[in-house]
Amino acid sequence: MLKSLKRETRSLHERAQTLKKRLRVAAYCRVSTDTEDQLNSYKSQVEYYTELIKSKPEWSLAGIYADEAITGTQVKKREDFQRLINDCMNGDVDMVITKSISRFARNTLDTLKYVRMLKDKSVAVFFEEENINTLTMDGELLLVILSSVAQQEVENISANVKKGLKMKMQRGELVGFQGCLGYDYNPEDKTLTVNEEEAAVVRYIFQRYTEGAGGSVIAKELENLGYKTKRGSPKWADSTVIGIIKNEKYKGDILLGKTFTVDPISKRRLYNFGEEDQFYIREHHEPIISEEVFEAAQENFCGGVQSPAALTWTANVKSSAGNTLLAA
Repeated sequence: MLKSLKRETRSLHERAQTLKKRLRVAAYCRVSTDTEDQLNSYKSQVEYYTELIKSKPEWSLAGIYADEAITGTQVKKREDFQRLINDCMNGDVDMVITKSISRFARNTLDTLKYVRMLKDKSVAVFFEEENINTLTMDGELLLVILSSVAQQEVENISANVKKGLKMKMQRGELVGFQGCLGYDYNPEDKTLTVNEEEAAVVRYIFQRYTEGAGGSVIAKELENLGYKTKRGSPKWADSTVIGIIKNEKYKGDILLGKTFTVDPISKRRLYNFGEEDQFYIREHHEPIISEEVFEAAQENFCGGVQSPAALTWTANVKSSAGNTLLAA
């Protein structure tokens, strides 16, 4: 009986030592789009890593961290990624396993920043496809090289997307249109049709502006008359009024490429003052106000000086619809 008790005690001690030595492993999964196939991929990744970690006797499951349909270039937008990093820094995770560098981050600087941060806490990151363990001697050198490749892939994709958007703009297709007061937008055929109820508000704004009323005065009048903005708000700002006055869509034209993305990593957008191509299409859709009224309003706004947008265009081209398209 004594021997049996000793054996049981030894067995419990060995199990305790094994549990003590087991690595607490967490997995990070990510998919880049919200299509059905990608979401299925997301679910598959979660299932795969759950089973993988549980199948390793020397590992214990520290958690599955997963972000759906969020860009890989900016880690700040990935909530579960940030939660994973916090748990690692708090000493709750010994190793992170992920499919590839591009799943972890497609920004070289972010990849190295977080890998080194975790390395200082003796937390390994293992990239399955590249077979890299960041705690090994040659792990970081390989990581620098492969992270750069992943970032280049993002930049190539971004360049292709930008090229595709430019081709759409050349055809006169609305790109990134968020809607504007006075028009209804049909996303299927990408057409603008006049919303007469809202158009009456637009005509009132232009009438009062050409009569000499300022943006803040008109905004107050619109509130008193009970008119609502495109988003349904009863509150009007003078900047909203001025934005309508400056919008070329109300005379039936359209300017495409007003803003541009600086780079695919920061995704910062700036107003386009000639850094990228812009496209101005005349008679694109039914106007709400005449060109004469629009130009009179611009003269009031600019004090008789031609607006910067009007100075942008240099070359005439014909669009597929036969409308005049002016390209910067």
